[in-house]
Amino acid sequence: MFESLSNIAESVNTAFFFILVISIAMLVLITFLMVFFVIKYSRKRHPTSKSIEGNKLLEVVWTVVPTLLVLGMFYFGWVGYKFMKDVPEDAMVVNATGRMWSWLFEYENGVQSDTLWVPLGRSVHVKLESQDVLHSFYVPAFKIKQDLVPGMTNYVWFTAKEPGEYELFCAEYCGQRHSYMLSKVVVLPEDEFNAWLEKEAKFVSEREPSPDADERELTEASLIRRGERLSKIKGCSACHSTDGSRMVGPTFKGIFGRSTVVVANGEEREVVVDEDYLRKATLNPEAEIVKGFQALMPPQRSLLDDEELDAIIEYLKQLK
Repeated sequence: MFESLSNIAESVNTAFFFILVISIAMLVLITFLMVFFVIKYSRKRHPTSKSIEGNKLLEVVWTVVPTLLVLGMFYFGWVGYKFMKDVPEDAMVVNATGRMWSWLFEYENGVQSDTLWVPLGRSVHVKLESQDVLHSFYVPAFKIKQDLVPGMTNYVWFTAKEPGEYELFCAEYCGQRHSYMLSKVVVLPEDEFNAWLEKEAKFVSEREPSPDADERELTEASLIRRGERLSKIKGCSACHSTDGSRMVGPTFKGIFGRSTVVVANGEEREVVVDEDYLRKATLNPEAEIVKGFQALMPPQRSLLDDEELDAIIEYLKQLK
């Protein structure tokens, strides 16, 4: 309970422990006084009741003491809150996007991941934005929690103190698959983190034209691998299965080339799922809704560029 796996946890633990000690002391004191007065002033001992006019000293004590205790709680809470809001200037910046129902983390060099990878012992500044509805960034082990509000940029920061993997939850109900909006914070020694970041940066640069060549095309195999990875990073797998099981959206298994019924402007029609349909359904999903499903998918136009969408479509084509 009182592990300090991040620097933020230390200030939270201090305030929590102070409140806990006061609560236990008050519980013991009040319980003792209740039992004492029940016995001492029972009807058997005092068959005739007495009128008590008051006790000024007692009234002062039970007013001043609770006030001091509450002010003490406020002090430790304020110190912890202020510490949480003062981000070090040299903190590493990670942009986090919450969307139904997955997380996307983007680093300053363009690397993206659905898992938050951070270096051990280095301050990390996580900027939080929501793509759709209210979410909440919650890492219990680090004792940090912050809401993501559409149209606002919030933030948290922390310094991890122990290597390992830590659960990351959405702690604000955000719809049908809220309980599946899970991820991890992976803390690595700085040399291992830098190696991971360099490796991921190469993945990003795979689609960039080489400065020494006029044009560079990805092979079909690498395009499929890229599409598979992007489908996870961009959150596609949060709503679409690849094994045929029903989720929030239609399964990706065997999707390419099959006929499906869609609803557009209240009218049903049958379409064949080809590249053009997949592109339109991704960029403007509300135009045609697959029959039997709700219109929950937000437009992906600002989240996917043409090359990323091509890679995902290539990946979907081979899911038989």
